[in-house]
Amino acid sequence: MNLSGDGSIPVDTGESTWDQGQDALLAVYTRASQCAVQHISVNNFEQLHDTMSRSAPIFTEHGQTFQADACRTVVQAAEAGQIRLEALARGSYPGRRLLRSVLPGIRTIGYWDTDHPQDWGLEWHRNEGIELTFLETGSLDFLVESQRFELRPDDLAITRPWQPHRLGNPNIGASRLHWLILDVGVRRPNQPWTWPPWVVLTKPDIKQLTNFLRHNEQPVWRVTPEIRRCFGQIGRAVESDESGSSISRITAYLNELLVLVLEMFRHQKPELDESLSGTRRTVQLLLDDLRRNRSQSAQSWTLPLLAEQCGLGATRFTHVCRQLTNLTPLKYLAQCRVEAAKRLLIDEPAMAITEIARDCGFDTNQYFATVFKRHTGQTPSAYRRQGHAD
Repeated sequence: MNLSGDGSIPVDTGESTWDQGQDALLAVYTRASQCAVQHISVNNFEQLHDTMSRSAPIFTEHGQTFQADACRTVVQAAEAGQIRLEALARGSYPGRRLLRSVLPGIRTIGYWDTDHPQDWGLEWHRNEGIELTFLETGSLDFLVESQRFELRPDDLAITRPWQPHRLGNPNIGASRLHWLILDVGVRRPNQPWTWPPWVVLTKPDIKQLTNFLRHNEQPVWRVTPEIRRCFGQIGRAVESDESGSSISRITAYLNELLVLVLEMFRHQKPELDESLSGTRRTVQLLLDDLRRNRSQSAQSWTLPLLAEQCGLGATRFTHVCRQLTNLTPLKYLAQCRVEAAKRLLIDEPAMAITEIARDCGFDTNQYFATVFKRHTGQTPSAYRRQGHAD
């Protein structure tokens, strides 16, 4: 496994032209890289992310704390010799450690290579950054939210910082897979993105790239030969890095990759959905979690806590919730809890009603019975009897 990094890159601001003279390009990149490492903005960027980590733990969303994806199955497979793993990383991700001042925002960058099917997959998880996943060879099942794709060679999967996704259904096949996870400081969909200082795209270009990445609902793209080549160069640079020896080169390739992805978007002109980063999207994500996840709806929610999870005041949150559900937040929460209890009453006949009440977020059995009857017209016991009779 590999790891380390530092640098920066100037980008051609034209529509689609990159200087292919790598030696001259890297000389400029190296000078920019040295300036970026010394610049105070690097420290400011890291301080911002340190502060965010302390005040709002990574993967805390809608009242549930998600642990950073540690890729334990990948580590175990590498240790067992099942896959070849080359990565530079920080935090909980596997790979050689990136220094604090090196490529701030990069959580992990690298690839795996395996020539035979595996007995493991990457279960549903979320990453703290924008993730670009490129399949060079082989095939892989890729699931994101409610969509399923079979990745083929030259497919690029893009997930936003808050999107749940998984690889393998259930297991990984023979494949060579590249990835990049870049933390842009987003903890909720409607927050602004903060790009690290080594990204040197012009302000108009970075604004357009951000707009494409935040608002497009197409998770899988066919890449150009230039993007394929760029991922290959990044992989070789990661593999050959020794104590930061390839960082300038990696930084150059990363900036080139961002420009190439921007040009891909410009050429293919994806349909954009502004709601993906808006207030309604943020609230809808929370409401979906409450409806689908019993452990979520069972928590000790109050209106201020629900609103806080979406970064909103109670009045604004209530207004948006009514627009989406025609219910107040607490009435919607009660409905979610009752639906969860209905499922348990039928699916778990040996489970005591008192236990069901507690597991679904009701403080007392009496309160559970009252709310349940208000929603269904029956007591929990009667509902269970009727369900089994049917």
